[in-house]
Amino acid sequence: MEEELKKIAEVREILEKRIKNLEAELDGMRTLLDYVNNLLIERSFKKAGEIAKLKPTERGEVAPAPAIKKVLRTVPLKTASGELLANMYVEEDQIRIVPVSDKEFNVNTPPFTAFLIERIFAKMREKDQDLVQQGKLMSNEIFSYEIEKEGNVIREIRIKNADPQREREIRSATRWTLEKMYDKMRRTSPIESSE
Repeated sequence: MEEELKKIAEVREILEKRIKNLEAELDGMRTLLDYVNNLLIERSFKKAGEIAKLKPTERGEVAPAPAIKKVLRTVPLKTASGELLANMYVEEDQIRIVPVSDKEFNVNTPPFTAFLIERIFAKMREKDQDLVQQGKLMSNEIFSYEIEKEGNVIREIRIKNADPQREREIRSATRWTLEKMYDKMRRTSPIESSE
């Protein structure tokens, strides 16, 4: 009996390790898929833009590219289980992250400030400020962000001057941050037990 329990415990330990490994692999695959999707979107968008620029007019002249100023794409930010946390609207000159209306993310809930603001956004801004001092970037091209709040509740995060590489990092870091905040909200909310 004791030997059988020992074997069952070993099997459980093996299963737990395997699950952790698979979850880590799945996270890596999701990150890779996001990267591939962004590459496809980026390259497809550039090609369409180039085609629009080269489209001849009736008189044989090259027509100017039409000005696109609206949302280029919407990226849903979801938990690992698929629950929608926010939508990221990628526009020509900015990124807007808008939490869904049924989620009230408080700016004081960790890891919002310590991770997303201080480790991600502030570092991006610092890097750009260094580039400005080196003469490699114009001051109006510095990464910037603004958090629109209602009380302490985040209503929208607006980001300017984020290139495609940063866009991926912002998406990934924001999704992770909001998921951690949502987990904390669910653990502390007495209403959640009714779900």
